[in-house]
Parts: sequence; structure tokens; C-alpha cells
Amino acid sequence: MQNRLLITVLIALLATVGAFVPAGPVHAMTAEQYFADGNRLFRDDLYFAALLRYRQAGEEGMDTPLLHYNTGIAHYRARQHIRARDALLRALEEPTLRVATQYNLGLNAYALGEIDEALQWFRLARDQNTDEKLQKYAVVAISRIREAQEKPDEFDIRVAERKQSREFTNLELRAYIGFGHDDNAFRSPNQSYIDYSEPDQPVVTPVVQSGAFMPVKMSAKYMVNSLPFEGFYGAYRLSGRYYQDKDLENANEYLHELSFGSEYSRKEGSRKRQVHSAFKVAQHDEVYYDPDDGGSRDVEGGDVDDRMNYLRFGPELSLHQSHEQISVGLKIKGQLWNYEATEVLPEYDHEYFLFSAYGQYKFTATSLIRVTAEYYSRRFGDRPSHDLDGQQRIGNPNIRYDYASLALRARQRITDTMWFGFDVERTQRTDQYVGYNDYSRDSFGFEFHWQPGDRFDFEAGSVYRLYDYPNAFAFHYPAAGPKTHESVDAHLISTFRMTRRLSLVGEARYRQTVSNDIRIQYERTLYFLGIRWEQ
Repeated sequence: MQNRLLITVLIALLATVGAFVPAGPVHAMTAEQYFADGNRLFRDDLYFAALLRYRQAGEEGMDTPLLHYNTGIAHYRARQHIRARDALLRALEEPTLRVATQYNLGLNAYALGEIDEALQWFRLARDQNTDEKLQKYAVVAISRIREAQEKPDEFDIRVAERKQSREFTNLELRAYIGFGHDDNAFRSPNQSYIDYSEPDQPVVTPVVQSGAFMPVKMSAKYMVNSLPFEGFYGAYRLSGRYYQDKDLENANEYLHELSFGSEYSRKEGSRKRQVHSAFKVAQHDEVYYDPDDGGSRDVEGGDVDDRMNYLRFGPELSLHQSHEQISVGLKIKGQLWNYEATEVLPEYDHEYFLFSAYGQYKFTATSLIRVTAEYYSRRFGDRPSHDLDGQQRIGNPNIRYDYASLALRARQRITDTMWFGFDVERTQRTDQYVGYNDYSRDSFGFEFHWQPGDRFDFEAGSVYRLYDYPNAFAFHYPAAGPKTHESVDAHLISTFRMTRRLSLVGEARYRQTVSNDIRIQYERTLYFLGIRWEQ
């Protein structure tokens, strides 16, 4: 299965790259033809393809200031600012292009963060008398840079932010709908096993089922900017998955979430402070199906399909303070999870508390490292703890799991459009009764992001988790041996922006868990293609 996934990923990557690289002609073209075709591709916003044509024109002998100028502008649009500067400097020798080149060199230097260099080029464009339009543009650019360099007083900051809040819309809308395929809708094991949790220890033969589904997402947020740096909002979020085949309808699930709160944001120079507070209420629905065949469960004649439905609510608060190189943050959350009641099985109702803090340091403009420490706890109200022999006996104290984790994140930007990162985390869970369900979990993650142009975005990532249970048994049955568990998650996401608001999104997701408790072992791959609309 891993080889099949790797082949699928490689084919998808080749297809993605092929879609954005124009096919070459069957016969050789002249330098002028390559140049003209490059200009056509540039007008279609295909900057990397245009750069290929400009390079081919140069290889065919073209060496003109106009070629260098167009090459520089294409590099600038593709966010390759170092190469843009080199190409534009070669175009300065042409008198008819000199002013436009100086102005664009100013824009490029500003994009690089070289403010003094940008001012020099804009002043040269301002002080000429051959192009009045570019002269006016240069004056505006210089005035905007000067305004940005000046530190406004408290009154000016409030006036500017009030004006900005009036200019931006108070309503944010996002919607996504797609069509996909799931090759294991019920997360079924792919091998027969003996169920040691049953008294007669029957042999179970799971049935892996696949089919089409529709992923749906929607969110709306309305903001009231009533204070200079603070606004109050109400928001709604929907997320769901609906399967087309009637035999798979037990795999349907959805989440509704309503939230209201406030957001504070203030920036002064390189310092930025953000505070977010909210109260959230969410309703989650899914069927408590049997993963071996996707069917409904029946316990002592009682219907337990709704056992995993829950209402979740509670407050949360997050604070973020950033400077030029150092950032710190804090997050606090408290929730009540109220699950659907069943008469024949204990409920999953519990309290959830989270305390999280992080510190981040930027070594350079392109690299950073972040350390995060978390403590969270789940305290159940109707589930007895396990004894050391794996049994949940009536009269035992209710389950309480406490978690402590320490995570390290590193990010490195390669170019203006490409970065990658690594994550390492150690989590320790403590079963507060006799330690039966204690575990330590080591996680190793990788993430890659590439944006080759204004329209295309590509993201890939994976996480490997290894669990170590010192006391628990597979199937909670001592004869089955100590419990083992590891998992892998991977994803690929490609986004193509068709218009300012409309995007085409393709995703592939893979998950595999391996354990000697075969009930929780499965392999699953999902592919889906959808349309995303944003306002």
C-alpha cells in the first residue's frame, strides 16, 4: 500500500507540474518567436513559463535590453527578486527603457526590504522629465515610504486604525464543496483476528468498504469594530462529510460550531500584540458504528448509534506578543463535552482543560524555531477506570487522563515562494488511577510549502507517531500481550486560484495505524477535488 501511495503521489506531482509547463513545439523556433511567446505567457500570468521562453530566446542569440527588461519584470512577478534585480540592471543601458527600469528597480528593492535602495531608484525616476506618469508614481512611492518610516503618535494611530476598520468589510464568508473517494469508510482492519475482548473469543473477518463522498465546509464571521484596536464578533462554522452510497451512510458526520467573542490587535513598529477571547458551542454528530462491517451496534438489545454524538461548549483565551525576533504566546481553554446518553453503556461525558505556552525565536528573516509546552486534562464523569488486569470494574474511580507535552518546531524559507519545516513532540499521558492506560507518544512531522506564482499553491506534510504503553494490554486481555500502537498521517494539497474569490482545491490524505490490538488497526486513503469561495 505504501508503494502504491508513493506512485500515486509521484504521478500527481508530475501531472501538476505538467499542467503549468507549456508543451514545446515540435520544431525549433527563432529567438523572436520565443520572445513573442514569452510575452503571451506573461500576459496570461504564467510567469515561470514566460521565463522559460525568455531564456530560450537568449539561447538562440537574442541579447537586447528589452529581453532583459521583460525577464526582470517576470522574475519580479514570480517573487524572484534577486534575479529580477540582476536582469533589470542589464536593461538600464537602453535610454527608452531607463526610467521604467529605474521605477521597477525601486519596486523590486522595496519588495526585498531594501528601503534605502528603493528610495534611490524612485528618486531617479522622480527627477527625470521624459515620462510624467512614472514621475508621479515615483513621487507617490517616495511619500508612502516616508510615511511608513515616520512613527505616528497615539492619536494618529487611533485615527488610522479607525479609518482602516471602516474601509474593510465586517463580514467574512467562506464555502467549500467537493467530491471525493474514500477507500475505507469505516476504518476497518484489513485482516481477520480473534476478538479477545469477547468471552467466547470469536474470529472476526472485517469487510473493508469504499465509496464516494461529498466534503462540505462553510464559515461566516461578522465583526463589529467598536473600539480603536478591538472588535467584537459572532461566527458560525460547518464541516461535514456525506457519503453517496446508502450502504455507507453510517459513515456520515458533521459539526456545527457557533462562537462569539472579541479580538484585540495592535502594532507599533516591530512589536505586535494580539488577544483573542471566545465562547464556543459545537454540536457533533456521527454514528457509533461497528468498524468491522460499518453496521449499527446493538448492546443488550439497546440502540447505541448515537453514543458518539456530543455537545461541546466553553470559553477560550489566547495571547500573542511578537517583536522583531522574539515571540511569545499563551492559550487557555476550558470545555464541557456532553455526549448522548445510553442506558446500556457508560457515557463519554467529560471536562477538558488546556494550558499552553510557547516561545519563538527568529534567527534570520528566513528561519525560526519555536518551543511549545502544554498541559491538558480529560476528566470523565461516568466511565470507571481500568485495573491493572485491564478490567473496568463498577465502583472504580472515574477515568482521569492528564497530558503533558513538549514540542519543537523549526521552519526554514528557501526562496520567497518556498519553505519547509520539522516538528518533534513528546507527550506523556498519566492515568490517575493505577496507571493502566499510561503512555508516552513521540511525534515526528515534516511540512513543505511552495507557491510558484500568484495562482498556484502546493502543500505537503506527514506525521509519524509512536506510542509506548508500559501497562496496557491488547484487547485489555493479559494473554494478548502488551499493547503496541503507531500511526502515520500524510497529505498533499494543491490549490489553483481561478479568480480573486474562487479556487480549485485538490487533496489526497493517507492514514495508517498499526497495533497488536487489531480492532484499531486500519489503512485509509482519501482523494477529493473541490471548489472554494471566499469573500
